[in-house]
Amino acid sequence: MKIAFYGSSLLSSYWNGAATYYRGLLKALSQLGYEITFYEPDVYDRQKNRDIEAPDWCSVVVYEATHHALMQVAARAAEADIVVKASGVGFEDEALLRAVLDHARSDALIVFWDVDAPATLAQLRDEPDHPLHRALQEIDLVLTYGGGDPVVWAYRAMGANECVPIYNALDPETHHPVASNARFACDLAFLGNRLPDREARVGSFFLDPAAQLPEQRFLLGGSGWGDKPLPANVGWLGHVGTRDHNAFNVTPKAVLNISRDSMAANGFSPATRVFEAAGAGACLITDAWLGVELFLKPDEEILVARDGGDVAEIMQALTPVRAKAIGQAALRRVLADHTYALRAAVADAVFKRHLTHGTVEAAE
Repeated sequence: MKIAFYGSSLLSSYWNGAATYYRGLLKALSQLGYEITFYEPDVYDRQKNRDIEAPDWCSVVVYEATHHALMQVAARAAEADIVVKASGVGFEDEALLRAVLDHARSDALIVFWDVDAPATLAQLRDEPDHPLHRALQEIDLVLTYGGGDPVVWAYRAMGANECVPIYNALDPETHHPVASNARFACDLAFLGNRLPDREARVGSFFLDPAAQLPEQRFLLGGSGWGDKPLPANVGWLGHVGTRDHNAFNVTPKAVLNISRDSMAANGFSPATRVFEAAGAGACLITDAWLGVELFLKPDEEILVARDGGDVAEIMQALTPVRAKAIGQAALRRVLADHTYALRAAVADAVFKRHLTHGTVEAAE
């Protein structure tokens, strides 16, 4: 079974939060027998900041950011049994969607895989003429990496035939406990790129508590923060590649997850970082969002903060012993319930159900 997957980037996590999600899911799907080709545009200097080389479980085609090159790779959709267009590819997304729909075989399963459903749905509500409205009539299946029932209901209301969340998860081969690294030594660390719909929450949940706790050391990782005024006890690391994520998660007493505005408002949207940190055995503090208890148990496997005041209180009371216990409990939980192998099994079942149903209809 061949999959043509058109996404942002498999090879680089640079300005690309979906990288580890793609890697974990597609590797697990390949282990189920799928033959996958991933098509990614050469944009945003991602190819200059690769985290991995082309893997043996997936073919990767990097194409130039030109309309001609886009049309060439879109034509290869005709080779696949399953054609996936992801959201946020980053170069002529609307043209790419139209082109892969036009080139896909009539018997192929067409999937729109939304890695930022709250943002996509908000755009669709604001733009009644957005091309995705019409494309949903031609798409067999919408998959999302979060959102729960609110996203499912919203997509169905907009005409999607079916919408299924395939949540972020853990790849134990890439994210796991390692030795600590002095570079990341601190009390609380946060890793995230500077984005317009996250910045205010980073100020509230991370920078404000740092200012309240001058005796503690805080570390900020991620791109775009270079000109942001920071409290004296906050160090900025810049981009932290995926090869360093385990040490970044393991070394601090605790690490922080801060959802973007849309994800927090929607709920049921655990970031990749939640599972990566838990997989390394980190003590994770997260901002509060609806549905967190479905993934990790508050106060035992994760600590939940309603605001920056809660973060400061947690950090004042958190001992190394308790932090380690929470991290170990989180590690046990994600290994049992939240691996990409389990997520891929869900996707596999959905694919097979659709393909079998399509074959029956065609025969009739």
